[in-house]
Amino acid sequence: MCPLPLSHTERIVLGHGSGGRMTRDLIRTLFQAHLGNPYLEAGNDFARLPLGIEPHLEGHLILSTDSHVISPLFFPGGDIGRLAICGTVNDVSMSGAIPLYLTAAFILEEGLSIETLERVVQSMRQAADEAGVIVVAGDTKVVEKGKGDSLFITTTGVGWLPSHYHLRGGEQARPGDVVLLSGPIGDHGIAVLSARGELGFEAEVKSDVAPLNHLIQAVLKAAPHTHVLRDPTRGGLATTLNEIAQQSQVGIRIEEAAIPVRPAVRAACEMLGLDPLYIANEGKVIVIVPPEEAETALAVMRQHPYGAEAARIGIVEAQPTSRVILRTTLGTHRVVETLSGELLPRIC
Repeated sequence: MCPLPLSHTERIVLGHGSGGRMTRDLIRTLFQAHLGNPYLEAGNDFARLPLGIEPHLEGHLILSTDSHVISPLFFPGGDIGRLAICGTVNDVSMSGAIPLYLTAAFILEEGLSIETLERVVQSMRQAADEAGVIVVAGDTKVVEKGKGDSLFITTTGVGWLPSHYHLRGGEQARPGDVVLLSGPIGDHGIAVLSARGELGFEAEVKSDVAPLNHLIQAVLKAAPHTHVLRDPTRGGLATTLNEIAQQSQVGIRIEEAAIPVRPAVRAACEMLGLDPLYIANEGKVIVIVPPEEAETALAVMRQHPYGAEAARIGIVEAQPTSRVILRTTLGTHRVVETLSGELLPRIC
């Protein structure tokens, strides 16, 4: 008799890396159970830390770390190097902070070509220059051939949050707030699938991977009472909005017709049976603002190259608590759930 396969509660499966329900459960039942503290329990992609060592400084230190394991290393619109810089710059920026410094740790598999590594590092430098950050420290490890997958990169970012910004994370959305999105969703995930040859055709889609810190600072200057910033990466727009709804204990209602999706992305999703709401992005930001600042924030976003196609996609409501409701193009309503398993592995 064949033994029964181990369940996801007994062994790590791909779904644990999806950014959805299984990821959240693993963080809660394992990592927070052993490493829990108020900073981790806040549930954000960054930690907001007091600067007790410098009492004369006003504001907070923001720290974030992220690992990048994408396959393939190069894809339309980007590569693992640009992704590593932009991903961490953006995580720091979602706190409202100004990213300043990064560290980078590389795990290299024996046999990786020096030319490939140099291309990646050059791309990192270009992305860092664009974001205005400096890589100040790093580490390199090499594993035997067959013990890795070419190249993994972990980056940690440090930023400075001025005292006049009061963003704290996803728990500040309030009923009546307006939900803005900086542009079309799904570009990154579909671009990576295209590079893998999994679409069966050449999709005219480039990844949206980009540093968003300058866009975000422009928004905060124009709309200083912004309540929430969040980038919809793994798990896509749907999962990220659910996280915000749960953290803030509110309902979020979004309009399907208002959510921008490129025709090529929509076509690829229809062919593969995917929902664009769950496809990863690496250059988009959700901005939740009080209604009196919504139009100003939207106008500022549209003036920036990375927000030129920004849209107003929904509102925050008191009920149903911790739920995201989509009004479809047919006028019906459906609950948008958190991603429960792995949709597209090795995407970021």
